[in-house]
Amino acid sequence: MGRQGWLRTLAASAAPTVRLVCFPHSGGSANAFRDWAGALPPEIELVAVQYPGRGDRLGDDLVDDVAALAGHVVGELLSLPSSELVLFGHSLGAMVAYETAVLLRDMGREPARLHVSSCLPPGDMMNRDLHLAPDTEFWAALCELGGIDRGIAENAELRDLLIPALRADLRAHATYRPGAETKPLACPVSCYHGEGDPLVDEARLPEWAGVTTGGFRLRVRPGGHFHVATDVAALVSEILDREPV
Repeated sequence: MGRQGWLRTLAASAAPTVRLVCFPHSGGSANAFRDWAGALPPEIELVAVQYPGRGDRLGDDLVDDVAALAGHVVGELLSLPSSELVLFGHSLGAMVAYETAVLLRDMGREPARLHVSSCLPPGDMMNRDLHLAPDTEFWAALCELGGIDRGIAENAELRDLLIPALRADLRAHATYRPGAETKPLACPVSCYHGEGDPLVDEARLPEWAGVTTGGFRLRVRPGGHFHVATDVAALVSEILDREPV
């Protein structure tokens, strides 16, 4: 796995036509997208964001601010060889991907497409105070979502190691508000919802259309909040689809 600061290259390409940049969920690492590499054609480069406090950045200072997270990512993306950018963010990652798209747009490098998953529109969040809950309640609530392996969920030492990063991520999500002067993007936006997701009100998802003057589409998939692990090949194919939305 290649390494460059905040970005991890999961599938390299000598001359990529598209650089797919993926942003993980709260507590997630770049490895959350490792299985996507096998579903990509050779001309697509897959890059994932590695937030501080996890994986090979376990000892780095945590960042609990979406705008700051996006700023670091933008700085590194602009240092890479020029290529069409497609952004995909899951849960917290959707907020960071959206803010990254806005910053890139303001610098004249708007992505070709923005894909957001398992997340209410910018500035909204259910269970906004979860990051303030006592450790036992906090951990139990996260385990109920199914995103934490049972072996980890029952390991007190690992729990204590992971909780600070999870709190920081959820605090970043809960406190994020788009800038008052933020203008709509021009790129198409796709929103993916896992059927039965307890953290997302499906009726609110069409509001994502308001973040762009470009096309918008909403897709519902099986798998709940972590639907991204269900039929990865189909999801990646749709993300890379160039048909108008």
